[in-house]
Amino acid sequence: MTTEAPTTSAARLRLFFKFFDSRFEDLDRRSWKKTVYRDLSAGLVVALTAIPMAMGFAMAMGLRPEQGIIAGALACAVGRTFGGSKYQVYGPTAAFIPVIASLMAKYGEANGGSFAAAHGMLVFVSILAGVVLMACGVAGLGKVAKKVPPSIVVGFTVGIAVAIALTNSTDALGLGASSGSMRARLAFIAANLGQINWWALGLAALTFALTKGLLRVSIFIPAPLIALGVCTLLTATVLDGHGVTLVRDRFGSIPNQFFVFTPPILPPATLAVVIDCVYYVSAIVFVSGIESLLCSSMADRLANNKKTPFNPDKEFWGQGLVQIITPLLNGFPCTGALARTATSIKAGAVTPLAGYFKFALKLLMAYFLASYLERVPLACIAGILFWVATNMVKKAEILEVWKHAGRFHTGLMIYTAVMVPMTDFLTAVLSALGIYVVYARLTRKRDSDKPVAAPSTPDMQAAAE
Repeated sequence: MTTEAPTTSAARLRLFFKFFDSRFEDLDRRSWKKTVYRDLSAGLVVALTAIPMAMGFAMAMGLRPEQGIIAGALACAVGRTFGGSKYQVYGPTAAFIPVIASLMAKYGEANGGSFAAAHGMLVFVSILAGVVLMACGVAGLGKVAKKVPPSIVVGFTVGIAVAIALTNSTDALGLGASSGSMRARLAFIAANLGQINWWALGLAALTFALTKGLLRVSIFIPAPLIALGVCTLLTATVLDGHGVTLVRDRFGSIPNQFFVFTPPILPPATLAVVIDCVYYVSAIVFVSGIESLLCSSMADRLANNKKTPFNPDKEFWGQGLVQIITPLLNGFPCTGALARTATSIKAGAVTPLAGYFKFALKLLMAYFLASYLERVPLACIAGILFWVATNMVKKAEILEVWKHAGRFHTGLMIYTAVMVPMTDFLTAVLSALGIYVVYARLTRKRDSDKPVAAPSTPDMQAAAE
């Protein structure tokens, strides 16, 4: 069963403010107990998996680990309330790492600022991005975002995976934090090869192997949490005194008072600041818009949804509120998370209730685990993020572009994948989109210039003879 999307802005707004809409259509009187139980089970599985991943994403962005927990929980509650998908799980995603990390580095302590000022700037641009996304939803632009070619999306994903691996390589090697471009990070590693902590590298490898191996057994196993637990225990016992850096060594203790109001902070208005605002707002809009629509579409296919499909315009509206509310409460921009959404669906999720259960269970577990989470080795977090990076690269998607999209789109995919880690996110994507637009126009012009063959009929053939 499908329904037509509202065609006017007023109709869309009425739908956006409707809480019990078609996303809850499977919650009926006959099966509500079974549905609620399935959603509760799915929420628990995803919450167990998401805690270490959220911490890792936050630290890779230059933020504190508890901010990842806050962002993941709150984004899921807001997204499930106002978004357009029945199944989507919202939270920190790898695609945001280079965007947020560059902002935190530029306006943070590394460049004479402060952590609070950098996060305040992040809150400011995220609110602006949220307003843009909500306006896109009201204007009905959800269908436009679907026109980005798969070659750019796949190349972008591969490039982000490479960037994540390089960003976390110094923690995996026990060399401490580093910042700057990818070339600067590689130069830092090359200059400090003699300082590698092989115990840290072993922990990163073990975390990666345990996470990957356990998930092959069953997706219902909270593999990242188990891997962190095993490696944290090893560090506290067998590897005690071997120079392995812990989360608390860099960030101090992890508080369990999660929600703190963090207002936006705008630096003195200069041309450079204005340009940065435009850049980061555009990046947040693109990442959250494209990734959430891809994730929603994937979720409908994976869940074999035969009823009302996701609404792309309402998804934009929900994404906008996620980007406004989550950073204001000590979080950061989030979007639909592909892996966690797939896990939730396979674990039995049916309605948005699964997202609310994930929100509550994640905060509850983090509250009681806070004192233990700060003892996690940074190398283990790097191991989990390496697993995330390898999981982002889908061989089937690359082969699909290579075999069926043609040489141009294969080249465009490779170009985007190389440019993302070598330059920055927006430069790579916008230049790739520019190349695609020029190619599409030239192709249309070439096709229109071709002579149209005269229709061949028996009478014409006879006249020719």
